[in-house]
Amino acid sequence: MGKQTALRLYELMNAGQVEAIADLVTEDYLEHDPLPGQGTGRDGAIDRFSLLVDALAPHFTVEDVITEEDRVVVRWTNAGTHVGEFAGVPATGRTFTIAGIDIYRVEGDMLAEHWHVVDQFAMLGQLGLLPAPA
Repeated sequence: MGKQTALRLYELMNAGQVEAIADLVTEDYLEHDPLPGQGTGRDGAIDRFSLLVDALAPHFTVEDVITEEDRVVVRWTNAGTHVGEFAGVPATGRTFTIAGIDIYRVEGDMLAEHWHVVDQFAMLGQLGLLPAPA
């Protein structure tokens, strides 16, 4: 339940087709770690994925998918390029590769809720956005 929907989400992000994500998430989609300025519900989800695609040109590789009752867990790697402003930081043009885990609660075949753990420290380091060690 929901596994194919979650996999489709990453396919759409890789293709830059974020508007189609509206068909995958519930109207009241709940994001537990919103990006700065991200709205709520389905529109907020589209905002989130648009920002990620426009700023980071991601390419996700799904490593594992685990389903249990109403949860889908996706472990992924993301190879991207910082091509647009992200969280107030102008594009660096640098590339990065990071790992992450997304957990979705599903209702039927729709994604209804999201939590994640992402190696943001590694991404900031690869983008040259951390202070150099003393």
